[in-house]
Amino acid sequence: MHVLTQIVALHEPAGRYLADRLAGNAGVPNPAPQAPPGLAKPVNTIIAWAKWGVLICGVTGLLICAGKMAIGHRNRATFAADGATGVPWVLGGLSLAAVASAIVGVFLR
Repeated sequence: MHVLTQIVALHEPAGRYLADRLAGNAGVPNPAPQAPPGLAKPVNTIIAWAKWGVLICGVTGLLICAGKMAIGHRNRATFAADGATGVPWVLGGLSLAAVASAIVGVFLR
């Protein structure tokens, strides 16, 4: 199909029109995102609650990791190691939550 669009594109201007139609490049609407009327405020509230929940989970996760490391420092090396290996996962989750809106914003432009 790609070769066909290149061949047709060589014959201007009707060829370019047909090539655009075959490639799916023309005539497709692409409006900017817009919240339905009256829905923006409730959705923002739900997102704010979700962010708060993630922060609570992050603090709890770090405290659990610290507790495992503190309990496992004597004669329970695997327990302490489990706590230490959990820290990057908790920090990764918190980091993802912090940049989530920026990542989604890239795709909405």
